[in-house]
Amino acid sequence: MLKDAVPLREIARALVVVLRHHGDVLVATPVLGVLKGQAPEIEVDALVYDDTAPMLEGHPALSQLHVVGRDWKQEGFLSRFSLEKQLHRTLRARRYDLLVHLTEQPRGAWLARSLGARASIAPHVPGRGAFWARSFTHLYPLARNGRRHKVEANLDALRRIGVQPGMDERRLQFVPGAAAEARVAALLAAEGLAERSYIHIHPASRWSFKCWTPERNAELIDRLSASHRVVLTAAPDAEEIALVGEIVAKTGSKPLVLAGKLKIKELGALTARARLFVGVDSMPMHLAAAMGTPAVALFGPSGENEWRPWQVKHRVVASSHPCRPCGNDGCGGGKVSECLTTLAVDQVYAAAQQLLAAER
Repeated sequence: MLKDAVPLREIARALVVVLRHHGDVLVATPVLGVLKGQAPEIEVDALVYDDTAPMLEGHPALSQLHVVGRDWKQEGFLSRFSLEKQLHRTLRARRYDLLVHLTEQPRGAWLARSLGARASIAPHVPGRGAFWARSFTHLYPLARNGRRHKVEANLDALRRIGVQPGMDERRLQFVPGAAAEARVAALLAAEGLAERSYIHIHPASRWSFKCWTPERNAELIDRLSASHRVVLTAAPDAEEIALVGEIVAKTGSKPLVLAGKLKIKELGALTARARLFVGVDSMPMHLAAAMGTPAVALFGPSGENEWRPWQVKHRVVASSHPCRPCGNDGCGGGKVSECLTTLAVDQVYAAAQQLLAAER
């Protein structure tokens, strides 16, 4: 029994802070679910960057969602001060009893000190100093060996305060919403695509060093198109859309191209209807897992033990390079990862066929 455990029955409101990227926010959703599941009377709020808000909107455990603008730093001093002041006033009015900070973002220490929560928990960050350590009532250790999945690492924050998550409470949750469901249903109907009749491929990432080559993507699409229609997606980013364009130009088949045409909620609705997802280590891979869609995930410099698809049928395809996972932005920082570019199409195709056969 932890001597400094935090009884959830004494908590009226909790704030979960995840100031990171889209995928990081999605893999933090079990924290919200566990808090609400084990103490239904708690009001669970979250604080995220504004562009990642769709990852949590509609979450069944969430009471209020607060955002920090990513572009606030571009504002003038007075404008930014006003925005920050209003956010802080809103948060402080909620009178949180518990603050759960899941990243190393410095803002968490200031929030812990200024919001007055009785209990506050954050990761132990070596070298961060006394200000960080003394800002929180509890610190939890981060697994540094690369063998602990990020979902479990996030849940360690709750374990540190005496909350033990059940095995059935650790799932990712994402809610597309009625509008997104309706638009995707209409898009698929216009193409004559029934649910579970297509393969969803998302070949792009905001980090190019996580991407497979256009030539091998194209070959894979043509081979999979022999038995299924392929739907291609990408974020509304010029580089990602250009990558998809290069891939399509090299294909002999005719995949449905929705690159840059879907919002995040719609992407979730699309991948939920797919028979299989194929992609690299990126947010859409985690989204497929959240929607229960079997996934083939290509890993290069990032580690599959930390980031593999969570609680869904999947296959990881990775090379045997002894240097991976290195975490670098390409070999030598050159934005190209040989451990990815050398992956054979046969490996990825075989993984896809295994999952398709299992579904049959």
